[in-house]
Amino acid sequence: MTEPEIPSDLADLRRSIDNIDAAIIHMLAERFRCTQKVGVLKARRNLPPADPAREEQQIARLRSLAHDAGLDPVFAEKFLAFVIAEVIHHHERIAAAEPASTERTQP
Repeated sequence: MTEPEIPSDLADLRRSIDNIDAAIIHMLAERFRCTQKVGVLKARRNLPPADPAREEQQIARLRSLAHDAGLDPVFAEKFLAFVIAEVIHHHERIAAAEPASTERTQP
């Protein structure tokens, strides 16, 4: 039994989705490279892994961007919450492994 031929317009859209998915993955990787550097700086300065005020600002900013882009802000917030939780987890691991300096600076 052979599979039915996929219409060319559907195949085109799927290729676009595949390209967008690849771009999202590369952007997430870049974001996590930056947050890893933040984690190292926080650990060296003996700062906490989480920054609730910054997280609130980011959530509000992302909800606004999502709204402007025609994306459900609730979905965007859930997505960012997942990313933030993963970043905090990474920062906790970095803090456990990175020697802290004796000074504590503001976040």
